[in-house]
Parts: sequence; structure tokens; C-alpha cells
Amino acid sequence: MGEVTNPAVKLLTYFGYDHLPTGLDTVSRPFYVLAHQLYAELPESAETTVALRKLLEAKDAAVRSALDLRSGTDAERGGDA
Repeated sequence: MGEVTNPAVKLLTYFGYDHLPTGLDTVSRPFYVLAHQLYAELPESAETTVALRKLLEAKDAAVRSALDLRSGTDAERGGDA
């Protein structure tokens, strides 16, 4: 198994959504699509890696928000903004 030299390639693996249940996968899929589009179109650079890392953070937050909505623990509905 070869060593990955571009950290963006490793980050792309975290955008997978096939393992997520229905509902959460539909939240995650647009992030997967955008991540792969950015990887294909932007140069290999530190800034591209940062962009993908921040997109991953946004995807994780969106999935957590969808989890909260599903479980009825949405902080906004509880008044905690």
C-alpha cells in the first residue's frame, strides 16, 4: 500500500456517505459532490487542502444538525442559539 502524498486525497475519503441512513445521506451527498469537484478543478496546494478540510467541518456540522432534527433535540427549537 503506497503512502498518500497529497493530504487532499485522504480528506476525500471522509466525504463518503453510503454508510449513512436515509435522510443523513441526502444531507451529506452535496458535500461529497462539491469536494470531488474542488479536488478536480483546483491545484494541489495547501489552500486546496484547507478548503477541503473546512468543507468537511461544514459537512460534519450539517449531518449533526440533521441528527438533532431527527431526534428532536434541535438546539434552536429549545431556545439555545
